[in-house]
Amino acid sequence: MTPDGSLRTRVLILAAVIAAAFGGLTARLADLQIVRHAELGQMAERQYSRTVVLGAQRGPIVDRHGAPLASSTPGESLFVQPRHVGDPVRVAARLAPVLQMPEAEVHQALTSSRAFVWLRRKVAPAVAAEVRDLREPGLGFMPEPLRLYPNRELAAHVVGFEGTDGGLEGIERSFNDELAGTPGKAIVGRDALGREVVTQQVIQAPAPGHGVMLTLDTTIQYLAERELDAAYRRTGARAAMAVVMDPRSGGILAMAIRPTFNPNTFADVPSRDHWRNRAVTDPFEPGSTFKVILAAAALEEGTVRPDDRIYAEDGSITIAKTTIHDWKRYGWLTFAEVLQHSSNVGAIKVGLGLGRDRAYRYMTAFGFGAPTGVGLAGESRGVLREPGRWSALTLPTVSIGQEVSVTALQMVTAIGALANGGTLMQPRLVQATFDASGREIRRFEPRAVRQVVSAEAARTLTRLMVRVVQSGTGHNAAIPGYEVAGKTGTAQKLDPVTRRYSRAPGVLSFAGFVPADDPRLVIFVMLDEPKNEKWGSEAAAPIFAAIGRDVLRYLEVPPRDAQQVQIVTGGEGSLAGRVRLVSAGGEEGADERDPRMPDLSGKTLRQALAALVPLHPEVEISGRGVVVRQTPAAGAIVEPGATARLVLTAPSAPRVAPGRGRLPAEAGAGPR
Repeated sequence: MTPDGSLRTRVLILAAVIAAAFGGLTARLADLQIVRHAELGQMAERQYSRTVVLGAQRGPIVDRHGAPLASSTPGESLFVQPRHVGDPVRVAARLAPVLQMPEAEVHQALTSSRAFVWLRRKVAPAVAAEVRDLREPGLGFMPEPLRLYPNRELAAHVVGFEGTDGGLEGIERSFNDELAGTPGKAIVGRDALGREVVTQQVIQAPAPGHGVMLTLDTTIQYLAERELDAAYRRTGARAAMAVVMDPRSGGILAMAIRPTFNPNTFADVPSRDHWRNRAVTDPFEPGSTFKVILAAAALEEGTVRPDDRIYAEDGSITIAKTTIHDWKRYGWLTFAEVLQHSSNVGAIKVGLGLGRDRAYRYMTAFGFGAPTGVGLAGESRGVLREPGRWSALTLPTVSIGQEVSVTALQMVTAIGALANGGTLMQPRLVQATFDASGREIRRFEPRAVRQVVSAEAARTLTRLMVRVVQSGTGHNAAIPGYEVAGKTGTAQKLDPVTRRYSRAPGVLSFAGFVPADDPRLVIFVMLDEPKNEKWGSEAAAPIFAAIGRDVLRYLEVPPRDAQQVQIVTGGEGSLAGRVRLVSAGGEEGADERDPRMPDLSGKTLRQALAALVPLHPEVEISGRGVVVRQTPAAGAIVEPGATARLVLTAPSAPRVAPGRGRLPAEAGAGPR
């Protein structure tokens, strides 16, 4: 071969090798950049970044006037990338006291085999600042809203609380889908050596949740909790509850439970029983408060009339070889007196006259044996067996509130039907939902469930229940200036060992409504196993009176014996009307009256009207709250029949002050 031919061969071989090399490189590039592009891109993203979920800002929970019960504020959650932590033992020792976590638990997270671990969700700003001051590699923060409950224990069982994965109790749980919003996404990046976080890029912003407006009134809730808390502590009861309802709408104005908890620190309780809303979840035998239910049925069916005489057997009656006693020996009683004195024997005879089937029909019509549908998780239906499963003793014992179990919510709803002319209303805790701009999305209107008894039967029973308070066992529930209709209850508990009713104090209760002639409030109060009280008339009735008195004053419901008042709605949140004041004692002593206009500045409507009664003026009212302007001026002479004009403005609603896990002490907050 000539030198030229040899050179040409070598050039061709080199060109072929170079072509083959470039062909292989091109094929490799095509494989990496085209065929495996998506796979390799995901691998690179996993190596240098991680997608995490961003929690949405949870919607607020507010009371009927817009006062916040739960709100969200910007917060942060702490995470760790274990591979990039320097010395896990040293870091755990420094970090554990700041987070108030066991050192071993922190160390376990720092040495996890996973690339990304949440260490503490939703930390307080002060804690986040302390962690940052440690300047430890491998630790980082992501924005995540922090849930706050500004009123602490107030309405805790209704509002509930939020955990890592959403609402866990109360409204937070029941309306979690509305409150939660839509989570977002963010990318947590690392540098080329994977040593620390260098970017936090939001790729999908979270959408805030909707707000929930409750029927609760924070002021009424506070008043109910104040009185209930005082009685709970004074009596050493195992538990206590008070429920306040507007009988006209079924709206729950207050639901107070003891023992309670602070939802900001919900885990710091001796037992999870503290979280339970006992007014909804815990059925109990009501005792004598249940007598009004069969009384209403008997009046409706015409099996008894108020003046019918019933022989109370001198205090005891034997049925199916079982003797049931009265708390006092009675002979002949009218039906009105049976309720007035809470005679067991008389109530049993009324129940027997009504009959098993009719008794059961009315009990179910009043809502017993079924959930009320208020919307809270874990609601109990109570215990009401069908008549086919009754023994010979069941009807007599049901007539006095035994062998039937009810919840406090069922009881206040049933009594509300009597206060509402016999119409049972659906109990409501939620009034509306609204979006982030405050625009209403959905409204929950009052709903009448059924007419249980006629308005006439309800009025007749109301008069009998008024006598219970005026001159019977419920005298401690009386509120000066108002007619109260109610019924006491004292129920022993069934001993699970002996299967007999214990003589120890069991469930002491009072159920009633006020004012009796135009009910604005239905209140049910219950103390469970108080240590130093025996009767519902002694323990529960005074709590009813204390709550009712202050709530009526807050709602500016004028007393019956001071004046006749007709007030019409004058726009959102205001009142307008014309009132003619007439003294309860007539015109006697009119010549000795002081004709000068009193200073009404700062007085509530009720206080102002009471002060004006001796002058017998016509009164024009506008606004609500306390008096800020009056005509004539204080000290001016007022002629009989003259017109006085009052302008009122709402004062600030009281809030629960911070305390050590309990409601603040107030003047007059002790036993009633």
